[in-house]
Amino acid sequence: MTGSALVAQIILNGLMAASIYILVALGLALVLSIMGIVQMAHGEIYMLGAYGAYYFCVVLGLHYLLALAITTLLVGLAGILIEKIFFRPFRHVEDFLPSVIMAVGLMIMLQTTAIVSFGSSIKVVTTPFRGVITVAGAILSWERLIVIVISVIFVVALFLLLRLTTIGQAMIAVSQNLQGAALQGISADHVSSFAMFFGSGLAAVAGGLMGAIFNLSPSMGGFALMKGIAVIILGGLGSLPGVVVGGLILGFIDGIVPPLMSIQMASLVGFIFIILILIFRPQGIMGRPSQ
Repeated sequence: MTGSALVAQIILNGLMAASIYILVALGLALVLSIMGIVQMAHGEIYMLGAYGAYYFCVVLGLHYLLALAITTLLVGLAGILIEKIFFRPFRHVEDFLPSVIMAVGLMIMLQTTAIVSFGSSIKVVTTPFRGVITVAGAILSWERLIVIVISVIFVVALFLLLRLTTIGQAMIAVSQNLQGAALQGISADHVSSFAMFFGSGLAAVAGGLMGAIFNLSPSMGGFALMKGIAVIILGGLGSLPGVVVGGLILGFIDGIVPPLMSIQMASLVGFIFIILILIFRPQGIMGRPSQ
């Protein structure tokens, strides 16, 4: 592989990884900014998306894209129930420990449900998108191209929703000033439900997309949660554009380092980079300094 082809390959691999990191982190950041809760079970929502795509696509035989759409909707609706049952009592509570304990219990419950329903053996989502394409000498499978394209569509759709719709403006208002939003007649309960719907849906999309590339396991959510939190910290708490920037940076690190060193070194380099950024800019790349 020539030098230019290697560079193109690294860029494409980085874009693929970044696409998934951004989807997971955007959903996590949305819930955090609106509900004031670190949804530690967000990785298991991602895992549900992967297994949902597997069930509808492989078990029921639906087309992969239809399976992904159904899974996204159902997991989003499940997110509304999770918000009402598990997290609403702890919304914007100063003591974060009860919500963390509740999230850990939810993590165990969802992992156990996946094991009981699908077993602990490795699963694979098969898609009709076979073959590869060549871009600037780099080889990219159609499945990975689909990951990038669908991720971009969902990211753009989320930002358009926040900018152009009433519920999007309500979510922005609640995230900026809860009391002020309430005085304007905005229901924090409704906004929180929508936030969990969209946040869980984004995680489900990410899981369903990754299920078409890598193996599925009930414990796969841990890696997604770790990357999601890392992206939010790097990009800056409370900044959705920062999430995109942070996801791109970590994605490209994970695209550049493994061919030169190893996958394990990619994670180490990523966290070293985060630490260096936080030393000089504690609020993250696009976060606002605390008053």
